[in-house]
Amino acid sequence: MAIRAGQRREGDVFKKISSWAAILFAPTLVGTIYGMNFDNMPELHWAGGYPFAVVLMAVVCTSLYVVFKRKDWL
Repeated sequence: MAIRAGQRREGDVFKKISSWAAILFAPTLVGTIYGMNFDNMPELHWAGGYPFAVVLMAVVCTSLYVVFKRKDWL
């Protein structure tokens, strides 16, 4: 049974939207945790804590982008 062109196109669009949602989830998660203003987070008292969090978000987002690009979802 062949898949119609419209269904295939809808599937491709759904993959792209899902990929971008997953990529944007990482910085959203980290940002919301830091936005809670916990006092017991060791990163808050470490001079490199904020740059580490930003680099971590960039690495995760880039890694997800590469994975989805290789799977031809983007």
